[in-house]
Amino acid sequence: MSDPRPGAVLRGAVDLSALRSRAAAPASPTGHAPASGSPSLVFDVTDATFGQVLELSRTVPVVVDLWAEWCGPCKQLSPVLEKVVTELDGRLVLAKVDVDANPQLAQGFRAQSIPMVVALVAGQPVPLFTGAVPEEQVREVFGQLLQLAAQQGVTGVVPRGEGGEADASASEPDEPALPPLHQEAFDAIEAGDYARAVTAYEAALAENPRDDQARAGLGQVRLLDRVQHLDLEEARAAAAAAPRDVDAQFAVADLDLAGGHVDDAFERLLDLFAELPADERAPVRERLLELFGLVGDADARVIRARGRLASLLF
Repeated sequence: MSDPRPGAVLRGAVDLSALRSRAAAPASPTGHAPASGSPSLVFDVTDATFGQVLELSRTVPVVVDLWAEWCGPCKQLSPVLEKVVTELDGRLVLAKVDVDANPQLAQGFRAQSIPMVVALVAGQPVPLFTGAVPEEQVREVFGQLLQLAAQQGVTGVVPRGEGGEADASASEPDEPALPPLHQEAFDAIEAGDYARAVTAYEAALAENPRDDQARAGLGQVRLLDRVQHLDLEEARAAAAAAPRDVDAQFAVADLDLAGGHVDDAFERLLDLFAELPADERAPVRERLLELFGLVGDADARVIRARGRLASLLF
């Protein structure tokens, strides 16, 4: 059975498998990386200290900023990330990775371009965006990240001491009360009942169409609901046997996106869109737009796919 995690669908995918074996052994802190149990809100991380950051992400979401000294956009984005993380009062921490000095981390995060911003939640990577994005978008994405972390039970905070440093340990606070429909969705996700979570988020949006957290959660759980009972090999075989079967192609595209193969999902649906008669294309376009929303409008893969879709429409 395919078992995609919610963290894989927010903003694409990365592969940290090459670094997990290193993370299993205790790392010696160097530079400004946090010693175990005493993180600051903003700190440097290296190839050697990545294991500590993975462990920290089981308590509090960790935002990872991949940057380099020569990168102009990095210098524009980093202060924005630090500002927003600081304002969130320890609900997130920011780990900064100099890709030139830490090639293994750069490779593990598949940093083909920088700045690249990724999160870690309970040890799982959650790609967020690439490029220097506006502060408003950073706040929106971090809000979605906090919701996703809450769905996975990662709700710790890092208390701030003097000078912005953390106290001796990350603590588990009393969880803030969620709106009733959000709580219902959270409980349903915890139980693996994605259909009930969809219903709860839809009800929340009916009450408040501007509820961005409900909108983000709805997109994620709809995808998880669709793929939870699919078998990847069976789905691929069915799609290969019927290349113009819309439902068969949808199933593989959903599985690809949930597994982090974003370009594969987009290309499959764009190829299908190109093959179908004009009067049969609408469902494919709607599914593409839904998946674009999950990955993020600023993502380079979405921008490329939107460009191709536009060329096929006109």
